[in-house]
Amino acid sequence: MMTKEIKFDPRTKLIIILCISTLGLLIKNIIELTIILLITIIIGTFFQIDLKRSIKKVKGLLYAIIALAIIQSIFSPEGEAILAIRDFTILSTSGLEKGLQFILRMMIIIFSATIITTSSSRELIQGFVQWGLPYDIAFMVAIGTRFLPILGEEIKDSLTAIQLRGIEINQIPISKRISMYSYIFTPILVATISKAEKLSIAIEMRGFRAYDNRTSYLTLKMSGVDYLIIIMSTIFTITYIIFYFYIGGN
Repeated sequence: MMTKEIKFDPRTKLIIILCISTLGLLIKNIIELTIILLITIIIGTFFQIDLKRSIKKVKGLLYAIIALAIIQSIFSPEGEAILAIRDFTILSTSGLEKGLQFILRMMIIIFSATIITTSSSRELIQGFVQWGLPYDIAFMVAIGTRFLPILGEEIKDSLTAIQLRGIEINQIPISKRISMYSYIFTPILVATISKAEKLSIAIEMRGFRAYDNRTSYLTLKMSGVDYLIIIMSTIFTITYIIFYFYIGGN
């Protein structure tokens, strides 16, 4: 396969993510958002992302996304009422449409963000540095992209441990469920802060920021395919935005 023969530059992946996310945030039409989501999945497959793991992440956030979409739908009473109590509209056609837009946007962002996980942290840092970003900021961005999944796994493990003790979270009253979540997240937050402190001590012991200028053995070089993908992605995004807002008249 082509993806096995060519190693793509992380900056190419960042440009693609930027283009996809921009389209996902600007476009409002549900059909077009669905098409962009399908294109995102196809591009992610081309870059050999772990599609099953990405779907699991979406499933883990699905309840929260749906809840936020319903809340957004409730506060958008425009359009015809689908569900109402007397004069109070709970769900309307406009609110349902905005809720679906929100769900599709979140899925586009999640699937597009997984593309960058196909590059190592060192490549990502070097890509930011060669773009002119200060090394300190580039390092923090790279650490953040690797640290958040670990935090998610710890939350998942804590919830699994509670379920193994015979506690069905979905059957607990909401008031007790909120207090239980506070008991779960407090030790996780403390453990996260402790890990961050240990990480800061470790990088300081290795002489982080000891000198103003840094050198690196790794130097990224874009190939012709990288430039071609960047140009095509940029032209497609700009053309689509111009057509959508000015020619299409949406």
